[in-house]
Amino acid sequence: MWSSGIKWIFLIIGTTIGAGYASGRELWQFFGHGSSFAILLFTIMFAVCCYVILIISYENKSTHYIPVLHLLVGKRLSKLYDVLILFYLFSTTVIMMAGSGATWQAFNISYWWGIIVVALPLILAFVRDIKGILNMNTFILPLLIGGLLYVLLSFVKQQEISFFSHLHEQFNWSSAFTFTALNILPLVAVLGAVGNHIKRKGEILIASVGSACILGVMTFIYNNSLIHISEEILLYEIPLFAILKNYPYNMFIIISILLWLALFTTALAGTLGIVKRIEGFFQIPLWKLAFIVVVIMIPFTSFGFSTLIEYLYPLYGLLNLYLLSALLIYPILQRSEKIK
Repeated sequence: MWSSGIKWIFLIIGTTIGAGYASGRELWQFFGHGSSFAILLFTIMFAVCCYVILIISYENKSTHYIPVLHLLVGKRLSKLYDVLILFYLFSTTVIMMAGSGATWQAFNISYWWGIIVVALPLILAFVRDIKGILNMNTFILPLLIGGLLYVLLSFVKQQEISFFSHLHEQFNWSSAFTFTALNILPLVAVLGAVGNHIKRKGEILIASVGSACILGVMTFIYNNSLIHISEEILLYEIPLFAILKNYPYNMFIIISILLWLALFTTALAGTLGIVKRIEGFFQIPLWKLAFIVVVIMIPFTSFGFSTLIEYLYPLYGLLNLYLLSALLIYPILQRSEKIK
């Protein structure tokens, strides 16, 4: 049960930690000063949402997200959210590709080479089964989480940053709702497709609480580190590089590779979600369909990494507030029905 639960933890974190989160750009967009209570709220709501999605998936033995949407928002709104999920997956994959360009640009390599380097394996990966993505997450995520925590804790120790110096400033608590809502849509899309693979309810509790606690702790540490360098963040497309600037060059390379792998797995999951959803409309192999989708995405990456996150992420966060509300009240409604 524990091994299966940990597998789902990696799936959840792998879905949530894309280039936006791992780079620090997404966190700074939503949190920053006065956000400790907001991060705590996010952690609690994230755990509840993951639990509800997984429970619905498990009880329905679902292989895609439509049954989850039907129970949460009804059949009519499900059609709207079905379209929204496709748009979300498309734009998120574009953001991941743009993040690859920004990562390579940090090494004084052309932005467009960074796009090509992620686009080619993204297409070629479709000769592999979806299980390859899960195995990749299981290998990559411990390295990414461990690497990020090592860098952040080393930075905290080096700069003598206090975790409690900003606790009296709690004016940004409402950002917890939009940040949680932002991350709900991909979770519904991914976790709604694994219901038939969950064997016990215990796995769900481990996955929900475990992933929320890991993300909550990382977010709190990361946010405090970013507050310490808030005046320098505007100079960097990827705030994590501002933290790494005083580290040895070898560490810079290692973290950059892990960051790229994180955005690649997220882009791969997004592309997979799109091509599996639309494959019924086209009588061509998946890799050809992936090629068409990726080629269409490439021009959109020219908007820039931070620009895409700045405008698209808050927009999706607001659109998903209704879905977040449905997830949070679902356990209450189920309990009320049982009492009746």
